[in-house]
Amino acid sequence: MQLWGPDDETSRFGVMLPRGYRMLLTMNMILIQPSEMDEASCVVLTGERSRHIHHVLKATVGTSLRIGMLNGPQGTGTIRSMDGETVKLDCRFEALVSERPSVDLLLAMPRPKVLKRLWAQFSALGVDRIILVRAEKVERYYFDSHVVEPDFYTPLLIEGLQQARCTHLPEVIVKPLFKPFVEDELETLFHGCRKLLADPSGDLRLGALLQNCGHDERIVLAIGPEGGWTSYELEMLKQRGFELFGMGDRILRTDTATVGLLAMLADWAGSG
Repeated sequence: MQLWGPDDETSRFGVMLPRGYRMLLTMNMILIQPSEMDEASCVVLTGERSRHIHHVLKATVGTSLRIGMLNGPQGTGTIRSMDGETVKLDCRFEALVSERPSVDLLLAMPRPKVLKRLWAQFSALGVDRIILVRAEKVERYYFDSHVVEPDFYTPLLIEGLQQARCTHLPEVIVKPLFKPFVEDELETLFHGCRKLLADPSGDLRLGALLQNCGHDERIVLAIGPEGGWTSYELEMLKQRGFELFGMGDRILRTDTATVGLLAMLADWAGSG
């Protein structure tokens, strides 16, 4: 997919935004696609990234900016030249690339408007793989929404990366059928992972499960739909090694629970 290209007021990273969509970008790091680099390690930025440098950072020629190569190393970009529409950077990258995040998310497909809000949070909070499944209490038409199309969610994932100063773009896997996925693919996909299952019926808390979890372990976190996992779905997941835990007596919305739990896992991963 071509993520960056000629930008205009209704596009970003070369991907057209939905009609009426507006959001102020936060760029704590400017991401660059490998194909944008020339042989001299220079890149010419246009569109949102150029406007951010001009109008938010108010940078000038000679200013050094924090940059990152998509799915690659971080580095420094020094402004070589700039005009009203473009910025040319001289790029220098670190030799080492950080490890990919160690947290995967198995999420019952939320309502499209909720998922739209969550995309940037997934990447900002360090999710490596996002697997969307259709639980019994998920409406089938949710999967027909444009919010599960790569052209829609990729710019939002990149937005989260630039906010959090990360370069690893999460992988998104959409599985509209729960039972075949769990029976045929789950074991292979999450082989060797510590499997955690969030549900209001759980007596343990996440912190208790993490006490005996090594920081070098991969974790997959399963979160159900607004109406919760069915007893059948819970049993299928527990039979495959998922450990049940709850978040107390409060019943939370999907987005609240997801962001809260991912933040706890990010804090845990960062303390290792």
